[in-house]
Amino acid sequence: MKSGLNFLVAARRCEIRELEQLLLTSELVRRTAELVHALQKERGLSNLYLGGGDAEFGAQRGKQMGACDAAAERWRSALEQLDIDGASTIGNGARLFSRIAYALQGLGALPLLRERITQRGLPAAESTRGFSRLVAALMGVVFEAADSASDPELSRLLVATFHFMQGKEFTGQERATGAGTFAQGAAEIQQQQLWLHLIESQERCFTVFADFAEPQHIAAWQACLGGGAMAEIERLRRIGCTAPVGSTLDRALSRTWFDACSERMDAMQSVETRLAADLVQRCQEKLQQARADLEQQAMQLKAAQSLAADNPGSAFFDQPAQRRDAPPIGPQLGRSVLDMVQEQSHRLQAMADELASVRATLNERKIVERAKGLLMAHRHLSEEEAHKTLRQTAMGQGKRLVDVAEAVLAMAELLPAPVARR
Repeated sequence: MKSGLNFLVAARRCEIRELEQLLLTSELVRRTAELVHALQKERGLSNLYLGGGDAEFGAQRGKQMGACDAAAERWRSALEQLDIDGASTIGNGARLFSRIAYALQGLGALPLLRERITQRGLPAAESTRGFSRLVAALMGVVFEAADSASDPELSRLLVATFHFMQGKEFTGQERATGAGTFAQGAAEIQQQQLWLHLIESQERCFTVFADFAEPQHIAAWQACLGGGAMAEIERLRRIGCTAPVGSTLDRALSRTWFDACSERMDAMQSVETRLAADLVQRCQEKLQQARADLEQQAMQLKAAQSLAADNPGSAFFDQPAQRRDAPPIGPQLGRSVLDMVQEQSHRLQAMADELASVRATLNERKIVERAKGLLMAHRHLSEEEAHKTLRQTAMGQGKRLVDVAEAVLAMAELLPAPVARR
Protein backbone atom coordinates (compact mmCIF):
# COMPACT_ATOMS: atom_id res chain seq x y z
CA MET A 1 0.00 0.00 0.00
CA LYS A 2 1.42 3.38 -1.02
CA SER A 3 1.67 5.94 1.76
CA GLY A 4 1.39 9.72 1.67
CA LEU A 5 5.17 9.91 1.67
CA ASN A 6 5.25 7.78 -1.49
CA PHE A 7 3.23 10.44 -3.26
CA LEU A 8 5.29 13.23 -1.74
CA VAL A 9 8.38 11.64 -3.25
CA ALA A 10 6.54 11.18 -6.56
CA ALA A 11 5.57 14.86 -6.53
CA ARG A 12 9.19 15.85 -6.03
CA ARG A 13 10.26 13.62 -8.93
CA CYS A 14 7.70 15.32 -11.17
CA GLU A 15 9.08 18.70 -10.12
CA ILE A 16 12.60 17.53 -10.96
CA ARG A 17 11.52 16.36 -14.42
CA GLU A 18 9.88 19.74 -15.05
CA LEU A 19 13.02 21.57 -13.89
CA GLU A 20 15.20 19.37 -16.11
CA GLN A 21 13.08 20.31 -19.12
CA LEU A 22 13.05 23.96 -18.05
CA LEU A 23 16.85 23.93 -17.80
CA LEU A 24 17.06 22.71 -21.39
CA THR A 25 14.51 25.29 -22.45
CA SER A 26 16.45 28.03 -20.66
CA GLU A 27 19.60 27.01 -22.52
CA LEU A 28 17.57 27.27 -25.73
CA VAL A 29 16.50 30.79 -24.72
CA ARG A 30 20.15 31.72 -24.16
CA ARG A 31 21.10 30.45 -27.62
CA THR A 32 18.06 32.15 -29.14
CA ALA A 33 19.19 35.50 -27.71
CA GLU A 34 22.62 35.01 -29.29
CA LEU A 35 21.12 34.14 -32.67
CA VAL A 36 18.66 37.05 -32.61
CA HIS A 37 21.46 39.52 -31.86
CA ALA A 38 23.53 38.14 -34.73
CA LEU A 39 20.57 38.41 -37.12
CA GLN A 40 19.84 41.97 -35.99
CA LYS A 41 23.39 42.94 -36.82
CA GLU A 42 23.28 41.21 -40.21
CA ARG A 43 20.00 43.00 -40.95
CA GLY A 44 21.61 46.38 -40.32
CA LEU A 45 24.69 45.65 -42.39
CA SER A 46 22.53 44.28 -45.21
CA ASN A 47 20.60 47.54 -45.32
CA LEU A 48 23.82 49.54 -45.50
CA TYR A 49 25.08 47.22 -48.26
CA LEU A 50 21.86 47.71 -50.21
CA GLY A 51 22.33 51.45 -49.76
CA GLY A 52 25.48 51.30 -51.87
CA GLY A 53 28.35 50.50 -49.49
CA ASP A 54 29.91 47.75 -51.59
CA ALA A 55 33.50 47.55 -50.42
CA GLU A 56 33.14 48.47 -46.75
CA PHE A 57 29.79 46.98 -45.86
CA GLY A 58 30.02 44.01 -48.22
CA ALA A 59 33.03 42.66 -46.29
CA GLN A 60 31.44 43.36 -42.89
CA ARG A 61 28.22 41.71 -44.02
CA GLY A 62 30.07 38.59 -45.18
CA LYS A 63 31.81 38.28 -41.83
CA GLN A 64 28.54 38.76 -39.96
CA MET A 65 26.83 36.10 -42.06
CA GLY A 66 29.46 33.64 -40.82
CA ALA A 67 28.79 34.72 -37.23
CA CYS A 68 25.05 34.19 -37.79
CA ASP A 69 25.62 30.71 -39.18
CA ALA A 70 27.72 29.79 -36.15
CA ALA A 71 25.02 31.10 -33.79
CA ALA A 72 22.37 29.18 -35.72
CA GLU A 73 24.41 25.98 -35.34
CA ARG A 74 24.62 26.49 -31.56
CA TRP A 75 20.86 27.10 -31.52
CA ARG A 76 20.22 23.85 -33.40
CA SER A 77 22.51 22.01 -30.96
CA ALA A 78 20.34 23.29 -28.10
CA LEU A 79 17.29 21.95 -29.94
CA GLU A 80 18.86 18.51 -30.08
CA GLN A 81 18.97 18.43 -26.26
CA LEU A 82 15.21 18.89 -25.92
CA ASP A 83 13.26 15.77 -25.06
CA ILE A 84 10.64 15.70 -27.81
CA ASP A 85 9.29 12.35 -26.59
CA GLY A 86 8.88 13.80 -23.09
CA ALA A 87 6.87 16.78 -24.31
CA SER A 88 4.18 16.02 -21.73
CA THR A 89 6.48 17.49 -19.06
CA ILE A 90 6.25 20.87 -20.82
CA GLY A 91 3.03 22.70 -20.04
CA ASN A 92 2.60 24.02 -23.60
CA GLY A 93 4.80 21.59 -25.49
CA ALA A 94 2.59 21.64 -28.59
CA ARG A 95 2.82 25.43 -28.96
CA LEU A 96 6.53 25.56 -28.11
CA PHE A 97 7.44 22.89 -30.63
CA SER A 98 5.23 24.51 -33.29
CA ARG A 99 7.11 27.78 -32.78
CA ILE A 100 10.42 25.96 -33.10
CA ALA A 101 9.28 24.30 -36.33
CA TYR A 102 8.29 27.68 -37.76
CA ALA A 103 11.62 29.23 -36.77
CA LEU A 104 13.48 26.35 -38.40
CA GLN A 105 11.53 26.96 -41.58
CA GLY A 106 12.60 30.60 -41.49
CA LEU A 107 16.26 29.69 -41.01
CA GLY A 108 15.97 27.33 -43.95
CA ALA A 109 14.81 30.22 -46.14
CA LEU A 110 17.58 32.59 -44.98
CA PRO A 111 20.07 31.65 -47.75
CA LEU A 112 17.54 32.72 -50.40
CA LEU A 113 17.04 36.09 -48.70
CA ARG A 114 20.80 36.56 -48.51
CA GLU A 115 21.24 35.76 -52.18
CA ARG A 116 18.64 38.33 -53.19
CA ILE A 117 20.42 40.92 -51.06
CA THR A 118 23.77 40.04 -52.61
CA GLN A 119 22.27 40.47 -56.07
CA ARG A 120 20.50 43.68 -54.98
CA GLY A 121 17.26 42.06 -56.00
CA LEU A 122 15.10 43.71 -53.34
CA PRO A 123 14.82 47.08 -51.60
CA ALA A 124 16.14 47.67 -48.08
CA ALA A 125 12.60 47.83 -46.64
CA GLU A 126 11.85 44.32 -47.90
CA SER A 127 15.17 43.04 -46.56
CA THR A 128 14.26 44.49 -43.16
CA ARG A 129 10.86 42.79 -43.25
CA GLY A 130 12.45 39.45 -44.11
CA PHE A 131 14.93 39.54 -41.23
CA SER A 132 12.28 40.91 -38.87
CA ARG A 133 9.96 38.03 -39.72
CA LEU A 134 12.67 35.53 -38.85
CA VAL A 135 13.49 37.34 -35.62
CA ALA A 136 9.76 37.37 -34.74
CA ALA A 137 9.65 33.60 -35.26
CA LEU A 138 12.57 33.15 -32.85
CA MET A 139 10.99 35.54 -30.35
CA GLY A 140 7.91 33.31 -30.44
CA VAL A 141 10.06 30.47 -29.11
CA VAL A 142 11.12 32.64 -26.16
CA PHE A 143 7.52 33.67 -25.49
CA GLU A 144 6.33 30.06 -25.33
CA ALA A 145 9.28 29.17 -23.11
CA ALA A 146 8.16 31.88 -20.69
CA ASP A 147 4.60 30.59 -20.83
CA SER A 148 5.73 27.02 -20.07
CA ALA A 149 7.64 27.69 -16.83
CA SER A 150 6.00 26.14 -13.76
CA ASP A 151 8.27 27.89 -11.25
CA PRO A 152 7.24 31.52 -10.58
CA GLU A 153 10.77 32.80 -9.99
CA LEU A 154 11.97 31.33 -13.26
CA SER A 155 8.80 32.45 -15.00
CA ARG A 156 9.43 36.04 -13.88
CA LEU A 157 12.97 35.87 -15.25
CA LEU A 158 11.69 34.47 -18.54
CA VAL A 159 9.05 37.20 -18.82
CA ALA A 160 11.70 39.85 -18.12
CA THR A 161 14.04 38.26 -20.69
CA PHE A 162 11.35 38.06 -23.37
CA HIS A 163 10.27 41.68 -22.98
CA PHE A 164 13.86 42.92 -22.93
CA MET A 165 14.60 40.98 -26.11
CA GLN A 166 11.42 42.31 -27.70
CA GLY A 167 12.35 45.86 -26.73
CA LYS A 168 15.81 45.33 -28.21
CA GLU A 169 14.21 44.06 -31.43
CA PHE A 170 12.14 47.25 -31.68
CA THR A 171 15.42 49.12 -31.13
CA GLY A 172 16.89 47.25 -34.10
CA GLN A 173 13.87 48.09 -36.24
CA GLU A 174 14.21 51.74 -35.20
CA ARG A 175 17.86 51.60 -36.27
CA ALA A 176 16.79 50.41 -39.72
CA THR A 177 13.96 52.94 -40.00
CA GLY A 178 16.12 55.89 -38.96
CA ALA A 179 18.98 54.85 -41.23
CA GLY A 180 16.58 54.58 -44.15
CA THR A 181 14.97 57.94 -43.41
CA PHE A 182 18.31 59.75 -43.32
CA ALA A 183 19.68 57.83 -46.31
CA GLN A 184 16.83 58.92 -48.58
CA GLY A 185 17.55 62.53 -47.64
CA ALA A 186 13.91 63.58 -47.14
CA ALA A 187 11.33 63.37 -44.35
CA GLU A 188 8.21 61.32 -45.07
CA ILE A 189 5.16 61.12 -42.82
CA GLN A 190 4.79 57.33 -42.96
CA GLN A 191 8.38 56.70 -41.90
CA GLN A 192 8.12 59.28 -39.13
CA GLN A 193 4.94 57.66 -37.79
CA LEU A 194 6.59 54.24 -37.89
CA TRP A 195 9.65 55.68 -36.14
CA LEU A 196 7.52 57.12 -33.32
CA HIS A 197 5.61 53.85 -33.02
CA LEU A 198 8.85 51.92 -32.58
CA ILE A 199 10.03 54.32 -29.86
CA GLU A 200 6.75 53.85 -28.00
CA SER A 201 6.88 50.06 -28.45
CA GLN A 202 10.34 49.98 -26.88
CA GLU A 203 9.12 51.91 -23.86
CA ARG A 204 6.22 49.48 -23.33
CA CYS A 205 8.52 46.48 -23.43
CA PHE A 206 11.12 47.97 -21.11
CA THR A 207 8.40 48.96 -18.62
CA VAL A 208 7.24 45.34 -18.38
CA PHE A 209 10.86 44.21 -18.19
CA ALA A 210 11.44 46.51 -15.19
CA ASP A 211 8.32 45.12 -13.49
CA PHE A 212 9.64 41.55 -13.60
CA ALA A 213 13.43 41.89 -13.65
CA GLU A 214 15.66 41.65 -10.60
CA PRO A 215 17.53 44.71 -9.23
CA GLN A 216 20.88 43.79 -10.78
CA HIS A 217 19.31 43.47 -14.22
CA ILE A 218 17.52 46.81 -13.91
CA ALA A 219 20.78 48.45 -12.80
CA ALA A 220 22.58 47.01 -15.85
CA TRP A 221 19.83 48.35 -18.12
CA GLN A 222 19.95 51.82 -16.53
CA ALA A 223 23.69 51.88 -17.19
CA CYS A 224 22.91 51.47 -20.91
CA LEU A 225 20.64 54.51 -20.79
CA GLY A 226 23.37 56.70 -19.37
CA GLY A 227 25.87 56.23 -22.22
CA GLY A 228 26.89 58.81 -24.78
CA ALA A 229 25.22 56.80 -27.55
CA MET A 230 21.79 57.46 -26.04
CA ALA A 231 22.36 61.21 -26.03
CA GLU A 232 23.30 61.08 -29.72
CA ILE A 233 20.25 58.93 -30.49
CA GLU A 234 17.93 61.42 -28.78
CA ARG A 235 19.47 64.26 -30.80
CA LEU A 236 19.02 62.43 -34.08
CA ARG A 237 15.49 61.34 -33.13
CA ARG A 238 14.51 64.98 -32.78
CA ILE A 239 15.95 65.76 -36.20
CA GLY A 240 14.38 62.80 -38.01
CA CYS A 241 10.99 62.65 -36.28
CA THR A 242 10.20 66.37 -36.16
CA ALA A 243 11.47 67.48 -39.56
CA PRO A 244 8.68 68.98 -41.73
CA VAL A 245 7.37 66.51 -44.28
CA GLY A 246 9.30 66.87 -47.53
CA SER A 247 12.18 68.76 -45.95
CA THR A 248 15.77 67.78 -46.74
CA LEU A 249 17.76 65.61 -44.34
CA ASP A 250 21.54 65.25 -44.21
CA ARG A 251 22.30 61.85 -45.77
CA ALA A 252 25.59 61.64 -43.85
CA LEU A 253 23.58 61.31 -40.64
CA SER A 254 22.54 57.83 -41.76
CA ARG A 255 25.91 56.36 -40.77
CA THR A 256 26.07 58.46 -37.59
CA TRP A 257 22.65 57.17 -36.59
CA PHE A 258 23.51 53.58 -37.42
CA ASP A 259 26.72 53.64 -35.37
CA ALA A 260 25.03 55.20 -32.34
CA CYS A 261 22.19 52.63 -32.44
CA SER A 262 24.67 49.79 -32.90
CA GLU A 263 26.62 50.93 -29.85
CA ARG A 264 23.42 50.99 -27.85
CA MET A 265 22.37 47.51 -29.03
CA ASP A 266 25.78 46.05 -28.23
CA ALA A 267 25.42 47.44 -24.69
CA MET A 268 21.93 45.96 -24.50
CA GLN A 269 23.30 42.59 -25.53
CA SER A 270 25.36 42.51 -22.34
CA VAL A 271 22.13 42.84 -20.33
CA GLU A 272 20.45 40.23 -22.50
CA THR A 273 23.39 37.85 -21.99
CA ARG A 274 23.30 38.35 -18.23
CA LEU A 275 19.56 37.68 -18.11
CA ALA A 276 19.93 34.45 -20.06
CA ALA A 277 22.95 33.29 -18.04
CA ASP A 278 21.23 34.03 -14.72
CA LEU A 279 18.19 32.12 -15.91
CA VAL A 280 20.25 29.01 -16.65
CA GLN A 281 22.14 29.33 -13.35
CA ARG A 282 18.90 29.71 -11.37
CA CYS A 283 17.51 26.60 -13.05
CA GLN A 284 20.61 24.65 -12.11
CA GLU A 285 20.41 25.80 -8.49
CA LYS A 286 16.74 24.89 -8.19
CA LEU A 287 17.35 21.51 -9.78
CA GLN A 288 20.21 20.79 -7.38
CA GLN A 289 18.02 21.74 -4.39
CA ALA A 290 15.12 19.61 -5.64
CA ARG A 291 17.39 16.60 -6.02
CA ALA A 292 18.73 17.10 -2.47
CA ASP A 293 15.16 17.33 -1.15
CA LEU A 294 14.25 14.16 -3.03
CA GLU A 295 17.16 12.32 -1.47
CA GLN A 296 16.03 13.39 1.99
CA GLN A 297 12.44 12.36 1.33
CA ALA A 298 13.59 9.01 -0.06
CA MET A 299 15.45 8.39 3.21
CA GLN A 300 12.34 9.29 5.17
CA LEU A 301 10.30 6.92 3.05
CA LYS A 302 12.74 4.08 3.65
CA ALA A 303 12.68 4.71 7.41
CA ALA A 304 8.89 4.87 7.42
CA GLN A 305 8.60 1.58 5.55
CA SER A 306 10.99 -0.08 8.01
CA LEU A 307 9.04 1.27 10.96
CA ALA A 308 5.74 0.06 9.53
CA ALA A 309 7.17 -3.43 9.05
CA ASP A 310 8.46 -3.60 12.66
CA ASN A 311 5.40 -1.98 14.27
CA PRO A 312 2.16 -2.88 12.47
CA GLY A 313 -1.11 -1.55 13.81
CA SER A 314 -2.39 1.80 14.90
CA ALA A 315 0.95 3.50 15.66
CA PHE A 316 -0.43 6.69 14.09
CA PHE A 317 -2.77 7.21 17.06
CA ASP A 318 -0.33 6.23 19.80
CA GLN A 319 1.19 8.85 22.06
CA PRO A 320 4.91 8.61 22.98
CA ALA A 321 4.10 8.22 26.72
CA GLN A 322 1.82 5.22 25.99
CA ARG A 323 4.39 3.44 23.84
CA ARG A 324 7.63 3.51 25.77
CA ASP A 325 8.82 0.42 23.94
CA ALA A 326 8.28 2.01 20.53
CA PRO A 327 11.33 3.14 18.57
CA PRO A 328 12.12 6.84 19.23
CA ILE A 329 11.97 7.58 15.52
CA GLY A 330 8.26 6.74 15.32
CA PRO A 331 6.54 9.93 16.46
CA GLN A 332 9.47 12.07 15.27
CA LEU A 333 9.19 10.58 11.82
CA GLY A 334 5.43 11.08 11.79
CA ARG A 335 5.81 14.74 12.67
CA SER A 336 8.64 15.16 10.16
CA VAL A 337 6.53 13.70 7.35
CA LEU A 338 3.55 15.84 8.32
CA ASP A 339 5.73 18.95 8.34
CA MET A 340 7.15 18.04 4.96
CA VAL A 341 3.68 17.50 3.48
CA GLN A 342 2.40 20.79 4.87
CA GLU A 343 5.51 22.68 3.79
CA GLN A 344 5.36 21.32 0.25
CA SER A 345 1.62 22.00 0.05
CA HIS A 346 2.08 25.63 1.16
CA ARG A 347 5.05 26.08 -1.17
CA LEU A 348 3.16 24.74 -4.18
CA GLN A 349 0.14 26.92 -3.40
CA ALA A 350 2.32 30.01 -3.09
CA MET A 351 4.01 29.11 -6.38
CA ALA A 352 0.63 28.66 -8.07
CA ASP A 353 -0.60 32.05 -6.84
CA GLU A 354 2.53 33.88 -7.98
CA LEU A 355 2.63 32.00 -11.28
CA ALA A 356 -0.96 33.03 -12.01
CA SER A 357 -0.04 36.71 -11.64
CA VAL A 358 3.01 36.30 -13.87
CA ARG A 359 1.07 34.48 -16.59
CA ALA A 360 -1.62 37.15 -16.52
CA THR A 361 0.91 39.49 -18.15
CA LEU A 362 1.60 36.96 -20.91
CA ASN A 363 -2.12 36.33 -21.43
CA GLU A 364 -2.78 40.06 -21.78
CA ARG A 365 -0.11 40.25 -24.44
CA LYS A 366 -1.71 37.35 -26.32
CA ILE A 367 -5.11 39.08 -26.24
CA VAL A 368 -3.72 42.40 -27.50
CA GLU A 369 -1.76 40.70 -30.30
CA ARG A 370 -4.84 38.74 -31.41
CA ALA A 371 -6.95 41.91 -31.44
CA LYS A 372 -4.29 43.72 -33.46
CA GLY A 373 -4.22 40.84 -35.93
CA LEU A 374 -8.01 41.01 -36.28
CA LEU A 375 -7.91 44.75 -37.01
CA MET A 376 -5.06 44.29 -39.48
CA ALA A 377 -7.01 41.61 -41.37
CA HIS A 378 -10.44 43.29 -41.45
CA ARG A 379 -9.45 46.95 -41.72
CA HIS A 380 -6.22 46.47 -43.69
CA LEU A 381 -4.17 48.31 -41.08
CA SER A 382 -0.47 48.07 -40.44
CA GLU A 383 0.71 46.72 -37.09
CA GLU A 384 1.40 50.21 -35.76
CA GLU A 385 -1.97 51.51 -37.02
CA ALA A 386 -3.81 48.64 -35.33
CA HIS A 387 -2.04 49.26 -32.04
CA LYS A 388 -2.70 53.00 -32.30
CA THR A 389 -6.40 52.30 -32.85
CA LEU A 390 -6.61 50.11 -29.76
CA ARG A 391 -4.65 52.59 -27.66
CA GLN A 392 -6.72 55.60 -28.71
CA THR A 393 -9.95 53.70 -28.07
CA ALA A 394 -8.74 52.70 -24.62
CA MET A 395 -7.78 56.28 -23.77
CA GLY A 396 -11.06 57.65 -25.10
CA GLN A 397 -13.14 55.21 -23.06
CA GLY A 398 -10.94 55.32 -19.96
CA LYS A 399 -10.28 51.57 -20.16
CA ARG A 400 -7.24 49.32 -20.10
CA LEU A 401 -5.77 48.33 -23.44
CA VAL A 402 -6.44 44.63 -22.75
CA ASP A 403 -10.13 45.38 -22.00
CA VAL A 404 -10.55 47.05 -25.38
CA ALA A 405 -8.72 44.15 -27.05
CA GLU A 406 -11.10 41.67 -25.40
CA ALA A 407 -14.07 43.67 -26.67
CA VAL A 408 -12.66 43.59 -30.21
CA LEU A 409 -12.21 39.81 -30.01
CA ALA A 410 -15.73 39.38 -28.65
CA MET A 411 -17.01 40.96 -31.89
CA ALA A 412 -14.88 38.72 -34.09
CA GLU A 413 -17.74 36.39 -35.06
CA LEU A 414 -19.88 39.36 -36.16
CA LEU A 415 -17.26 40.75 -38.51
CA PRO A 416 -17.37 39.81 -42.21
CA ALA A 417 -14.63 37.66 -43.63
CA PRO A 418 -11.58 39.75 -44.56
CA VAL A 419 -11.34 40.69 -48.22
CA ALA A 420 -7.95 40.72 -49.87
CA ARG A 421 -6.62 44.03 -51.07
CA ARG A 422 -6.80 44.62 -54.79
